[in-house]
Amino acid sequence: MPRIAIIGAGITGVTSAYALCKLGYQVTVYDRQRYPAMETSYANGGQLSASNAEVWNSTATIFKGLRWMLRKNAPLLLNPRFSWHKYSWLAQFMAQIPNYRDNTIATTRLAIQARQHLFDMAEAEGIDFDLERRGILHIYHDANSFKAAHRANALLQAGGLDRYAVTADEARAIEPTLQTGCHGGFYTPSDATGDIHKFTRGLAHACERRGVTFVQDADIATIRPHNGAYALDVRHNGGTERKPHEADAIVVCAGSASRQFAKLLGDRLNIYPVKGYSISVHLDDADSRAAAPHVSLLDEAAKIVTSRLGDRFRVAGTAEFNGFNLDIRAERVQPLIDWTRKHFPNVMTSRVVPWCGLRPMTPNMLPRVGPGKRPGVFYNTGHGHLGWTLSAATAQVLAESVRAALSSSPTAHTG
Repeated sequence: MPRIAIIGAGITGVTSAYALCKLGYQVTVYDRQRYPAMETSYANGGQLSASNAEVWNSTATIFKGLRWMLRKNAPLLLNPRFSWHKYSWLAQFMAQIPNYRDNTIATTRLAIQARQHLFDMAEAEGIDFDLERRGILHIYHDANSFKAAHRANALLQAGGLDRYAVTADEARAIEPTLQTGCHGGFYTPSDATGDIHKFTRGLAHACERRGVTFVQDADIATIRPHNGAYALDVRHNGGTERKPHEADAIVVCAGSASRQFAKLLGDRLNIYPVKGYSISVHLDDADSRAAAPHVSLLDEAAKIVTSRLGDRFRVAGTAEFNGFNLDIRAERVQPLIDWTRKHFPNVMTSRVVPWCGLRPMTPNMLPRVGPGKRPGVFYNTGHGHLGWTLSAATAQVLAESVRAALSSSPTAHTG
């Protein structure tokens, strides 16, 4: 049975491992962290949101970004310092504006498929991940933004999503703890929320029970063809320990680092790291637990999303184009705290844990799933802000791609 090496133990790598091991492949997952799901799959916004499938490639996004460039606390922030990768990515991003409609519909369909795959995995393996199936409510504070949202909603509905407009009173009825008013909203009852870290770790344990090997604290320095397979130079303890590994096929699920692995494997993969922030508000007292919402929210003006994760209230947002920068900046975290205090004043914010992660984004906002140029090389990466939402479906697409390719050849790589 072919040996498959998966690079990356985040949500895409672990769901890929699960799908491939169920097909009978011998799977090994490599990750540079000590445990699975310690980077972008650690503390995201928590939304399993087909309702957030609208791609960002629009003139409206460009104009908003230009207006926000001088605001340090803006929802979308671009560091203007020159970087060829950043500006070439932005040029390709703008070139995708004509595909906005088709890509939004395609993403919506994929998100709807992913939802059931994820629920099936959790049920089959008994994974508790603070799942809330109460839908997602998008709120709008003025008539113009609400009117613009109708246009995007038509595309989501074209993709098969059950999502409908609600009045301000209906929005309050859906989530009674919301303390501030709004002009109107859109509600998606079939969407859900859950803890991506808990799910990914739980699924990783399920993979191990099924025979998958996880190699943690592992930096992969090189990958090269060797004897009809691939040789991986795996380094541990800061490079002081080296051990060669072999695999018949490689699957790259390395998030924002996927670009460098694609280069090693002869492919060009334009993925840019877009930083997002979150805070986890610990609901330590009964009043806070009663005041925090259970229905997931998306505030369109602030570009902020929320999830109720057991005794924590997750608030997330912002998009920062600033390279591979993981600094947690106070001026980016404070708007999340301020938003919580404004809309949920009875939630105590005395214990707030900030976090940031790098979303791996492609210029067209669609994940790269499928084979590379070389035999035995595959990708499942570039999910952007929808990794939690889409990975359960792209793992199935990846697994079918691997099966089709490896079943048609006696070896994964011909040298």
